[in-house]
Amino acid sequence: MAIATLMDSSLRLEFDNGIDGNSGKQLTKAKSFNNVKTTATPEQLYTVAQAIVGLQQLSLLSIERKDSSNIVEE
Repeated sequence: MAIATLMDSSLRLEFDNGIDGNSGKQLTKAKSFNNVKTTATPEQLYTVAQAIVGLQQLSLLSIERKDSSNIVEE
């Protein structure tokens, strides 16, 4: 049987950066924050993200948590 151990976590915020004039596709800009505590709850990350968004000029599109795990045989 294999087990996974959460190694590290990061927070990624994606912002609306307008529409491409040629293709009509939405442009985005992302900001990532590494070394997030692996024990941080979704509510805590959301609160931090909202504080960061308040300092930005662009509109927020999404908040993502990226986790990395080490998988080993038990």
